[in-house]
Amino acid sequence: MQKVLILAPHTDDGEFGCGGTIVKLLEGGAEVYYAAFSACKQSILKNFPVDILVTEVKAATKILGIKSSNLILFDFDVRTFNYHRQEILDELIVLRNKINPDTVFMPSINDIHQDHNTIAVEGMRAFKQTSILAYEIPWNNFTFNTSSFFYLEEKHILKKIAALKEYKSQAHRSYANEEFIRGLALTRGVQIGAPFAEVFDIVRWIVR
Repeated sequence: MQKVLILAPHTDDGEFGCGGTIVKLLEGGAEVYYAAFSACKQSILKNFPVDILVTEVKAATKILGIKSSNLILFDFDVRTFNYHRQEILDELIVLRNKINPDTVFMPSINDIHQDHNTIAVEGMRAFKQTSILAYEIPWNNFTFNTSSFFYLEEKHILKKIAALKEYKSQAHRSYANEEFIRGLALTRGVQIGAPFAEVFDIVRWIVR
């Protein structure tokens, strides 16, 4: 059985970056683990409980089909990851040794958000002997190498959209809307002659 680890700096990053791919991998029998490093308690709107993203990520990953036992939540403060590099690397090494994933999905090294970039850099260190694919977060990527595509169908995108709708505390974000999510997946699909797709930068690919 293929073991896949999703590294999400913040809850919802994994869904935005590779939600459809997660659904497809699970359909194919993969064991998918999802590790989120912050529930962004410091930046939650005042009309929501500070831990609302913990509730929302549990609901969202359940819709995708990820087992609750495979959801790993850390509590680093948002926008401070660069001050905690060694702690984050230590946690990544624990995940590596515990899960021993075949493939890791993580943000791009070209992601300009300081937390995303930290997870990308430390993720490369921890999983340098593992296949790594970097997912696309267009609003944070100045450049992105579209070197690998996952062919998706509408059912995969519908589940991705349904999962992201669980993040009601993030509904004010300009990118948190169905039209954008569907449009990006449609655009990537057109590039490879598919109904929909998600795109990844190949950081490292190991064939055993």
